[in-house]
Amino acid sequence: MTQPPIDPAGFMAQVEALRPDLLRFAHARLSNAAWAEDAVSETMLAAMERPASFGGRSRLKTWLIAILKFKLVDQMRHHSREATVLVDEDGEDIEDLLFAADGHWRQMPADWGDGCAALERREFFEVLEMCHELLPSLQARVFMMREWLELDAGQICTELAITPNNLWVLLHRARLRLRGCLEQRWFQSATELAP
Repeated sequence: MTQPPIDPAGFMAQVEALRPDLLRFAHARLSNAAWAEDAVSETMLAAMERPASFGGRSRLKTWLIAILKFKLVDQMRHHSREATVLVDEDGEDIEDLLFAADGHWRQMPADWGDGCAALERREFFEVLEMCHELLPSLQARVFMMREWLELDAGQICTELAITPNNLWVLLHRARLRLRGCLEQRWFQSATELAP
């Protein structure tokens, strides 16, 4: 069964109507608003240049977000040299600060209490985004591609030209750094503010 021809004007109007949703998706995944806008513009242009590619097998929004995920990766790759690599003041790896030589915690992590309640607060996501920006650039890219863009390991390894083992090490270190940052800047301050 063949698909009926797509009305270009109607298709363009539908794509344009989804622009705010695409911008929210992109802004939630890229810390740079200009990069997010560029990714959305490139997504919309790609969709409008080839409306026949949309076969109607999914919702238009789902199809556009699938395109947008690749455009976000393109933006990260294009701007990767602009990212700043931040290190600890003393130059030590955070794993050395958190774990003793035998692999045990130097100091047990703070109790996070009701983590689900934190997820309902906008401020938590602002702190999480700030902590993400403090990650070294490659760790930040890998974490974003895996956790926020939900790309599979093979795609990430191909895109960044890294081995699967390297990917897992980078993800592990990113998660450790994020945990430490969140404990310091969110959960510890939330505990101090509690009555």
